[in-house]
Amino acid sequence: MAHLVYKVKIVNKRIAHNLTWVPILLIGILTISLGAVWCIHEQPWLLDKSPNEVLLQTSSDVLLLEKINIGFLSYLKIGYRFLGLWLLTIGFLIMNYIYVTRMGTKTARNSVFLTLITALSGVYYLLLNYLPSSPLILVLHFLSFCLIISVFFSRHLPD
Repeated sequence: MAHLVYKVKIVNKRIAHNLTWVPILLIGILTISLGAVWCIHEQPWLLDKSPNEVLLQTSSDVLLLEKINIGFLSYLKIGYRFLGLWLLTIGFLIMNYIYVTRMGTKTARNSVFLTLITALSGVYYLLLNYLPSSPLILVLHFLSFCLIISVFFSRHLPD
């Protein structure tokens, strides 16, 4: 009987370890996906057109028809490309960190948790205050759920 209990504890540690690093890996993959979409899409500002129009209090068509805004499309494209490149970089950094550390130590886990909690809190602040109707809020909820799952199961791992 004691032998059976020992096997169950090993499986539980393995499951807890997998449920610690896999959600963080999903955060990295989703971040890379969002970055790629913003880098590749021909008009990335149209992906969240409605919340942007609410924030600007004018339609994008009216804004872009003004003669003074003739270079605004190029500016938007560069801004969204930069955001996409930034997201690609962050996603690859997260995935590489997971690969190198395997989230095997408490320091590795806590450092990535603190970084992601800080980043997600900042994104929540920006989205909820400036773009509350953005469809990205659902993505943010999913990322937060992954982080909560990872933090919860990391508590079952040895220090």
